[in-house]
Amino acid sequence: MNMLFTWDATNLCIIFHWWHIRSTFTLILSLLAIVFLTAGYEAIRSMTRRYESWVERQQGGSITRRSDAATGTNRAHVVKAALYAVQNFYAFMLMLLFMTYNGWVMLAVGVGAFVGYFVFGKNTSAAKETACH
Repeated sequence: MNMLFTWDATNLCIIFHWWHIRSTFTLILSLLAIVFLTAGYEAIRSMTRRYESWVERQQGGSITRRSDAATGTNRAHVVKAALYAVQNFYAFMLMLLFMTYNGWVMLAVGVGAFVGYFVFGKNTSAAKETACH
């Protein structure tokens, strides 16, 4: 793994041994894929927020039996935990992309974050802590 910042566009491995860039064409395809992958992270976050909002609305409604409420709460918590795990895994994979120390890849991650927030983050604050998850 390269530990120095570079703009080199050839002979670059991204995360997996099979994701190997050997030409400008494969670099461009990879950068587009990275933009979409990074935007996808914002899509997952948006989906999680919508699910949490839906659960809050459902729990605010009238539930006739106490056991139904407990079952619904447990199921919702399992789904939220799974979504949280997916978000964390996704965030660490994006971190690994950034850790290629390749300027083109870093820019693609930034552009993907912009596109993802622009498309999926309309009703959320732009303030975010700078952590991996």
